[in-house]
Amino acid sequence: MDVTRFWWVRHAPTHEKAFTGWRDVPADLSDSAALLRLDAHLPRPALLVSSDLSRAAATADALARGRDRLPHDAGLRELHFGDWDGRHWKDVSETHPDLSRAYWESPGDHTPPNGESWNMAAARISAATDRLLAAHTGRDIIIVAHFGAILTQVQRARRIAASEVLAQPVDNLSVTRIDHGPQGWQLHSTNHLA
Repeated sequence: MDVTRFWWVRHAPTHEKAFTGWRDVPADLSDSAALLRLDAHLPRPALLVSSDLSRAAATADALARGRDRLPHDAGLRELHFGDWDGRHWKDVSETHPDLSRAYWESPGDHTPPNGESWNMAAARISAATDRLLAAHTGRDIIIVAHFGAILTQVQRARRIAASEVLAQPVDNLSVTRIDHGPQGWQLHSTNHLA
């Protein structure tokens, strides 16, 4: 059985100081040295796909040279914070104290108003990843996505609870590599900065 290597890249920074989920905000791509290091670290040739949100799509575009670009995939979007999106953390903790605490301390089925729970997001992102695996087994696949999206797949590979994975840092422009082969999902590295 072939090994498929997924190179998860968190998009360039947005400098947002509020919940940023499905709200479409631009990435700051001004750190050309960091982008060049990242580009050199990632495999070529490789397939390249991103979330359809502009911060991920623009970051992927900066890495596209010499790679086969697949269409954007909405299934790879960030966690959907619903009514919390665009609001400051403190504001949300005041208006929804119990729910916001439960959402982060015991993620699973807790759902922001008009958003999605951790479990719903993980199922969506895993389905998108599984589609890529089925269509491109044995390839290197670079996925430019988001903090929460990457953590759902780290959780999947490590076979741990969501509450355990939330402590894992995922910096902007970092690489998390997760392979799929005969033993299933295997975490190779997390939060690597080139």
